[in-house]
Amino acid sequence: MHVPDGFIDAPVSVATGAIAAVAVAVSLRGARRELGEDGAAAGAVASGASGASSGSVGSVGLVGSVGSVGSMGERTAPLAGLVAAFIFAVQMLNFPVAAGTSGHLLGGALAAILVGPYTGVLCVSVVLLMQGVLFADGGLTALGVNITDMAVVTTVVAYAVFRGLLKLTPRRRRSVTVASFVAALVSVPAAAVAFTAIYALGGTAHVSLGKVFTAMVGVHLLIGIGEAAITALTVGAVVAVRPDLVYGARGLTRTLEIRTSTVAAPATPGLAAPAGATSGLAAPAPAAPGLPAPGAAPAASPERDAASPPARSGAEDGTAPEGGAVAARAEDGHDRAEAGTAPAVAAGEAGAPTTGADAGADAARPGATAGETPGADAAAPVAAVHTARRSTRRVWAVGVAAAVLCAGVVSFYASASPDGLEKVAQDNGIDKKAEDHAAKDSPLADYGVKDITDARLSGGLAGVIGVGATLAVGSGLFVVVRRRSSKKAEAAAATAAPAPATPSGRDSETA
Repeated sequence: MHVPDGFIDAPVSVATGAIAAVAVAVSLRGARRELGEDGAAAGAVASGASGASSGSVGSVGLVGSVGSVGSMGERTAPLAGLVAAFIFAVQMLNFPVAAGTSGHLLGGALAAILVGPYTGVLCVSVVLLMQGVLFADGGLTALGVNITDMAVVTTVVAYAVFRGLLKLTPRRRRSVTVASFVAALVSVPAAAVAFTAIYALGGTAHVSLGKVFTAMVGVHLLIGIGEAAITALTVGAVVAVRPDLVYGARGLTRTLEIRTSTVAAPATPGLAAPAGATSGLAAPAPAAPGLPAPGAAPAASPERDAASPPARSGAEDGTAPEGGAVAARAEDGHDRAEAGTAPAVAAGEAGAPTTGADAGADAARPGATAGETPGADAAAPVAAVHTARRSTRRVWAVGVAAAVLCAGVVSFYASASPDGLEKVAQDNGIDKKAEDHAAKDSPLADYGVKDITDARLSGGLAGVIGVGATLAVGSGLFVVVRRRSSKKAEAAAATAAPAPATPSGRDSETA
């Protein structure tokens, strides 16, 4: 559905160019949220772990899919560039839909479901830019028309249908696949209707609007079936392996919440209770007449001291010190771990409680003081982040290999028939005033490398170059967007981080 130069007059082309520019600007702002919306949570985890290690009283929550700790945006940013490259590759695979007509993926629905609607608009826009500049596919003066029609309309319509269907269906992985099929199916004829409206406003050839509407919607309904099949297969494959990487599938996986808190150390005879030890906690009830105050040390008794054995440290008897108790919960519906155990969240594994011996050994390490959260709990999220990154690299490598295979090998067997818009233009005279592309003499024009006579080699090499260029431009764009949003998230986390607690008398004496 790439509109060439000359189909739409200059005023409407300028107007659609302005619409496309506004849509891209809005999408850049929205993509910052989509690519960095978990950055603040990651910062809160880091600040909470720091606060726990310094003995502050409070809690920190981490919400995400089980086995993955860290920022979703750090994983989504490079995958967004991969989605753009994959859409470019699959668009080279024209499939026959009727006698003498072919169709190809538009990609708006696929991008919106995988990486989000705003990021999806940017993905398809990058693809259209690469195709227009390098391969003379889609007019340069009609770039605004193509972005408005193929990037904005398809993405917005598809994601609206997708979200609406998810609200009506059970929250299951199969529902995501079915909803993506229907959303992609609807998005293609919606783009055909949008082109008809644009042509009604600024078409250069005098053709009956009814004929254009009937022909465009009719053929693109058939193309929509192919689009729906490709989208559903791709989304279903990613959801089956890594549902946490699919933007539209967020909320289907279990959530993990880690809460750490510290308890004030018991008062030591001869020392006053620390002023900040009970900050934020309810004051203890006054002691009844004749009874010792809560938390007060028992009166010394020579007989009892002589009869009782010497106290042992937590590291010796396998119990954690009372001042360093950790309350942790792994919540998934009804499953909760009892307070006093800490889940080991590392290498994608959640919910394995540590033993008292482990906690005591950690508390007994040099430099540990009462009220300190064991260091393993603070280091566990970091290990899980590294695990998620390694797994993301594997998905990224498989996706790049699939894109190169489609563009470099499978594209040779694609249908050579004109696509839906070209066929409708030829049959109805819409192309009477079509103009030559400004980049028609490009070394990669028409998806072939200039001066290479072998059609298979020429087309395959051009496809691989296109995948690499789209991947580089797309990944660079999304990494920049991600970094800008990450800086804002870090600043917000630093502002919201609790102030370090004032050391108690006992901590000062230990130091």
